[in-house]
Amino acid sequence: MCDYSLDLVASRPAKVGDELVTRMFENSMTRGFAAIGAPDVAVCLLPGTEVAFEQDVRYERFFAFLPHVKLGTKVARFRQINVGKPRVHHDALEFPDGETVLLTRLCEDQHATVLQLPASPQLVNAAERQKSNSLVR
Repeated sequence: MCDYSLDLVASRPAKVGDELVTRMFENSMTRGFAAIGAPDVAVCLLPGTEVAFEQDVRYERFFAFLPHVKLGTKVARFRQINVGKPRVHHDALEFPDGETVLLTRLCEDQHATVLQLPASPQLVNAAERQKSNSLVR
């Protein structure tokens, strides 16, 4: 998904293997992911998408005058938070220790790769049906 503040930004869905960079988008008040080489197109992740960063993830605190926080991890899973609240940021990353950080707070110019997309419920159901059908002979 892409946050509400990216409504005026061109976007496309993420694919496995996409090489991304965190950036502030023109005509927007938020940061997000763009594909390397296409800085004006937001890459939208589905909840459950797993990403790996080249270096430990850094994000800004709520107050700009405080130093950046550097997490001791390079992997995360995309989540949406506060979905019942309109007009607030929803896009976030959840890290292995359970910490959740809004995408808009990530420092710019961090490189990441999409490792895995979430399983589609329709594909899972189809696979389960096929498996159960193959057991019945």
